[in-house]
Amino acid sequence: MEKELKKFFKDLVIAPSPSGFEQPAQEVYRNFIKEFADEVKTDVHGNVIALKKGTGKLRFMVVGHADEIGLMVKFIDENGFIHFTMIGGVDTNILPGIRVNLYHGKKTIRGVIGRKPIHLLKQEERGKAPKMEDLWIDIGAKDKKATEKKVSVGDHITFSPGMETLARNIVTTKATDNKAGVYVAGALLKELAKEKVAPNIYAVSSVQEEIGLRGARTSAFGIDPHVGIAIDVSHATDYPGMNKNVVGDIGLGKGAIIAVGANINPKVFELLKESAQKTKVNYQIEAAPRGTGTDANAIQTTRAGVATGLISIPNRYMHTPNEIISLKDLDGAVKILAEFARLINDKTDFIPKA
Repeated sequence: MEKELKKFFKDLVIAPSPSGFEQPAQEVYRNFIKEFADEVKTDVHGNVIALKKGTGKLRFMVVGHADEIGLMVKFIDENGFIHFTMIGGVDTNILPGIRVNLYHGKKTIRGVIGRKPIHLLKQEERGKAPKMEDLWIDIGAKDKKATEKKVSVGDHITFSPGMETLARNIVTTKATDNKAGVYVAGALLKELAKEKVAPNIYAVSSVQEEIGLRGARTSAFGIDPHVGIAIDVSHATDYPGMNKNVVGDIGLGKGAIIAVGANINPKVFELLKESAQKTKVNYQIEAAPRGTGTDANAIQTTRAGVATGLISIPNRYMHTPNEIISLKDLDGAVKILAEFARLINDKTDFIPKA
């Protein structure tokens, strides 16, 4: 991955952007794509939509969601400890003892999530997932008044930010889900910047996917695409405890994942495979027999229906403070999408046929 693109990805994952608070990540996206897009706009929902004009009339939407899971301040007790609720799907098992950032206006406050130590837990409490109400955030304040000078009810919270390279282009961050998809949407415009292609490409960084696919639904309604592809992450199964009989055989560094199933238009699926083969990019297939739980769901059922596809990046330890992906898989996804854009035009027929 070239230096400029790696910086773009790192800036995205570091930016705090829980659902409903995506604008720091959206600002990163806007600043990157403005050089490569003919038009950039942000709608009332907060979606950022970049348009690269094509030579034809076909509207091609590519979307990754900018929001990540997080927490929100719910209550400050008399001793200055902060009680919180979740934004999106947070596993309480992973929370005790981790460091977090709280965002109050333009200020960032560091804190630690506390819980009674194991020594003091009752026997029946051990081995059970802690309840949200049994956890709190400690910022080191002496009392409620001191905390309220720094934090307010409604402030949002993220896991401690940062990105580290492990080995073989494998990186760990708090939010590959789904800054990976936003990266691919932006990198696609850079990949095609000096080319003329037939479709009008709408590269969207959507909002509020983690709480119901909301931004993809509103942006797709506004764009009214003929074809739309969601970019997200999916579960890698190449680590202990993963049952490949249930989840499938998906590995890091083995290529982006192309989904097939009810949520996917058959012609789009075949063209994505053809695109991967033409560019000699490794890819993996994921069986998706029903709705995928991604922005592809929202796109497919917009208006009278959209020819929809889904490309995913293999991801270990999803919805934890240390998700892991391969940058090689990210770059492969960009190449597949770029070739797909070269293949489609106003005459492409997406109607399913036997």
